[in-house]
Amino acid sequence: MKLPFLYLALPFNQPRFCPNATWDVNAITFANRSIVSTMPCGVFVNSEDSIYVANRETGEILIWENNTSIRPSKEISGSLSYKLSLFVTTNGDIYVDDGDNGRVAKWIAENNSWIPVMSFQSHCYSLFIDILHNLYCSIYNNHKVDRKWSNGTITTVAGTGSRGASSNMLNYPYGIFVDINQDLYVADYENHRIQLFRLNQRNGVTVAGNGSSDVTIDLIRPTGIVLDGDRYLFIVDKNNHRLIGSNEYGFHCIFGCSASSGSTNDKLDNPESMSFDSCGNIYVTDRDNHRIQKVILSKESCGKLNSLNLFFENKIHRSLKFSFENIRFFETKSSNRIQIVLVIRF
Repeated sequence: MKLPFLYLALPFNQPRFCPNATWDVNAITFANRSIVSTMPCGVFVNSEDSIYVANRETGEILIWENNTSIRPSKEISGSLSYKLSLFVTTNGDIYVDDGDNGRVAKWIAENNSWIPVMSFQSHCYSLFIDILHNLYCSIYNNHKVDRKWSNGTITTVAGTGSRGASSNMLNYPYGIFVDINQDLYVADYENHRIQLFRLNQRNGVTVAGNGSSDVTIDLIRPTGIVLDGDRYLFIVDKNNHRLIGSNEYGFHCIFGCSASSGSTNDKLDNPESMSFDSCGNIYVTDRDNHRIQKVILSKESCGKLNSLNLFFENKIHRSLKFSFENIRFFETKSSNRIQIVLVIRF
């Protein structure tokens, strides 16, 4: 019997890098304090390279559509407070931490309205929507990660609700990432480590930092984590003021490698989160410098970049079919662009 295909249009970018990929030593200031206000925490770059940032002072979501303008091309207002994280879906809906109001709020793109979707007694320091549309919330002060299933049921998927360092516990969890297998990665802030919780497993495995079998990197209060197209980890190492990458050779620093804070373009000051664009550049919230920095992938370090989120400008809408290792792609049409969508056979 033939098994069906699962069509995954991922809302974010997961580029694939060559082993010797490097990023420029000096970053570009994408947005400064006059635009994003003080201490920005959450940034999200979608698969069309639109950038979303939460302005914690005004309660607005700032949007640069297709990264084509200096100032935001769109601003979404709402009665939100102290926003720490956000996540954008493929249809343009925006999930935002609204912790001072004890909830996660959702902006519905279709009718331009806000609704509450999840209630808590604490902040969601990170939000994530998996491929089955389940909502994850990293509840920092309660030392756990909860998942709201698409049917509305809420369960704890990592942590016990008490702080600790054992494999089933967390100590102020921060950034989270859920891969296509529904495995959960958690930046375990005060344990100075990255924990991996396999699907339906409550005991985590330390994959980076304190207690990891890979001793090539030490972390101090990591806050953000993403996976690239080859499932390698990229980490925001907050109190070392740097970004960490990994490849087949292990972990290594990719930006801010002096591990000291500063306000020059080669430094960060307590960064919080990061997101890739489709070209492999990194947008990072440089929190205590009150800015969003763009860290540029060095064009000299690799050849042509392969990405799991690809777009081709094409005025003639025609069929495109190709394969990449064990991953197959097909196209969907979006305005005058052809979007390559991930297809996986189970």
